[in-house]
Amino acid sequence: MLDKLLKIWKAKDLRKNIIFVLAMLAIFRLSAHVPIPGVDISALKELFSSNQILGLMNLFSGGGMENFSLVMMGVAPYITASIIIQLLAMIVPALEEMQKEESGQRKINMWTRYLTVPMAAMQSYGMIALLRNSSIQILSEVTAWQMLSIIITITAGTIFLMWIGELITEKHIGNGISLLIFAGIVAGMPGALQQIIATFDSSQLFVLIGFIAIALITVVGVVIITEGQRNVPVVYAKQIRGNRMYGGTSSHLPLRVNMAGVMPIIFAISVVLFPPMIAQFFIHARTGWIAAAAELTITFFNNQLIYGILYFILVFGFTYFYTEVIFHPERIAENLQKQGAFIPGIRPGKHTEEYLGKTTYKIIFVGALFLALIAILPLIMRYFTGIQALTIGGTSLLIVVAVVIDTVKQIEAQLTMREYEGY
Repeated sequence: MLDKLLKIWKAKDLRKNIIFVLAMLAIFRLSAHVPIPGVDISALKELFSSNQILGLMNLFSGGGMENFSLVMMGVAPYITASIIIQLLAMIVPALEEMQKEESGQRKINMWTRYLTVPMAAMQSYGMIALLRNSSIQILSEVTAWQMLSIIITITAGTIFLMWIGELITEKHIGNGISLLIFAGIVAGMPGALQQIIATFDSSQLFVLIGFIAIALITVVGVVIITEGQRNVPVVYAKQIRGNRMYGGTSSHLPLRVNMAGVMPIIFAISVVLFPPMIAQFFIHARTGWIAAAAELTITFFNNQLIYGILYFILVFGFTYFYTEVIFHPERIAENLQKQGAFIPGIRPGKHTEEYLGKTTYKIIFVGALFLALIAILPLIMRYFTGIQALTIGGTSLLIVVAVVIDTVKQIEAQLTMREYEGY
């Protein structure tokens, strides 16, 4: 490890890229602590600490939402815009064809950026309305012009983070958006540890030891599932071109256990958070049955058992759904047939497509079950330990470990490329 660090430091351009990425992450963390005027920060933190749903949203914004900062929405609007574009690509054939070409992908990326602007504006207005309707006095009375100024500022903060994320991605030191989420989660760890230490009781010693052991086991499990794959053997038929013979080699087609990454969890969080967030707007409605329905919805989703079961089912289902979006057996079967390759014992074409589809569904079952268990791990831990400070749950560990693995792989790839340049 020390030898690799020395190689990274000696590679001038790689060292500059890593320093640049660290500087961008530092700017992001500084922006998360610049609050927008007119907000009672202490009352806001009290609201987030007492509301589990808002606490989960704050975790993924890197703590910026709790401070009502310039970047309080984080990269959530950009992720939402990406999800919408991906879903449209499944419905609109023209978008699906554009994804196959590099120029088309650039256009889709540009449309995603354009869609991020209205998404950020709508989500920022929704959060402001939510805070104004809360039982705690958080946001002072604002005029229409002040409201517009706050929405523009928050939207600009989201676009600023999107720009930083793309700059980081261009340096090939990990995915920029993922690194921003990673930095936000890691930044919350010292506060969580401080809260655990401040409320530490000697009777909880074995509970904390058990929590550390489960966290380590979770990290190992995340690494195994993230790196796990099934290698489907592929044989290339021999072809004669002129006086030379090509092909006749054997290879494999890797099918990952967790193709969807953390996207099913993000999808599930969006679905779980949407009904109670909408209900918050109608909690003080003048019509009695509307206010009662809103209160019932909030109570329903605040129930730990119902919330956990619904969260588990959604993550499990979205894992299969998102795999359908990104994995296309028919394309793989078509490409194999064009290259003169086949899976031993399986006929090319339709039979190969069916085989890959069935094999993928079997493999993904393990990945979907793992993701669903990881998602509800914090709820299980809180139920058995009673410690409310365990905000760094399984989802956070999954994101942190996955981002670290991806970043390390990209750095190692650049080091390997430099070794080849020396020959």
